[in-house]
Amino acid sequence: MKTKYLLLVIAIAFFLSCNVPNTKISDEVYISHIKKGDEITNLAQATLLGNVSNAMQKGGPSYAIEFCNLSASTLIDSLSRLNNCVISRVSEKNRNPENNLKSEPEKKIWKLMQTKLNIDTLIQDNQSLVYYKSIKIALPACLKCHGVEKTDISPATLEKINQLYPRDLATGYQLNDFRGLWKVEFKTNEMNGR
Repeated sequence: MKTKYLLLVIAIAFFLSCNVPNTKISDEVYISHIKKGDEITNLAQATLLGNVSNAMQKGGPSYAIEFCNLSASTLIDSLSRLNNCVISRVSEKNRNPENNLKSEPEKKIWKLMQTKLNIDTLIQDNQSLVYYKSIKIALPACLKCHGVEKTDISPATLEKINQLYPRDLATGYQLNDFRGLWKVEFKTNEMNGR
């Protein structure tokens, strides 16, 4: 456990030195935002998985794809407002083109997480505190939409994915694969602990 936190401190120091010269997040703000980020992403993950599971039970994977296309962003936006932050997901292999890796810090964090260094990370990017946490393919049911085409994903589901997400990159995964990052951007006044 101590090794995990030592690596976290090293990673944070690296990112801070690359992004914001002469600025330091206080220990109190850092600890509170790591905890808050973890709570928010756990809630977001549980909310999405619960709703997708209900959609799968109601109409199978094709229906779940349609549900995600219409409702996932709305659910995340509601949780963002509730928690006074901006919650999103980013990935190199995104389904929604809005969820691609955009900034250099995101790309660096992505590379760290890909090397199996799955630690929650908090950085200061310009005037925001940004929390990142890895997303993995945790349940066999996830493979029905994110697994191997024609093996895990049925032809009907694949057709629905291609219809709703013509530039989809989010397939080919196996159980426990690293899939993406939760990203929680805290408002500027959060940096001072307010």
